[in-house]
Amino acid sequence: MKQKDTGGEIGGEVRLDKWLWAARFFKTRALAHAAIEAGRVFVDELQAKPGRKVRIGQRLLIRTSAGEYSITINKIAAQRVSPSIASTFYSEDSESKSRREKAAALRQASRVDAPSERPNTQDRQRLRRLKEGEW
Repeated sequence: MKQKDTGGEIGGEVRLDKWLWAARFFKTRALAHAAIEAGRVFVDELQAKPGRKVRIGQRLLIRTSAGEYSITINKIAAQRVSPSIASTFYSEDSESKSRREKAAALRQASRVDAPSERPNTQDRQRLRRLKEGEW
């Protein structure tokens, strides 16, 4: 029986944008490339370029909409795989994980739920006055 290839290579090098895509930090390589160009990815505390080669043991700081990840590369991959396998490509610091979880909890707590019913005439008038600064 042939075993499925997970895309992992021990000891190789791969482009940073390709690795970020394979490790599922970004949905497309183009988004990974754009994030790197925007200065949201650091390799060993230095701002990176998309074509930079990454190796096992390097530390990355990645800022995404989900939060800030501080990780160490465990496995090199150039192919996108399932999320469960992709999570083995890196190990995240416990501090980084707790910061992201706290930020997510704050975002969840600050969400405003939609009103249960449509505004009536008086509510609309109050809203209009509030927006126009007459309140």
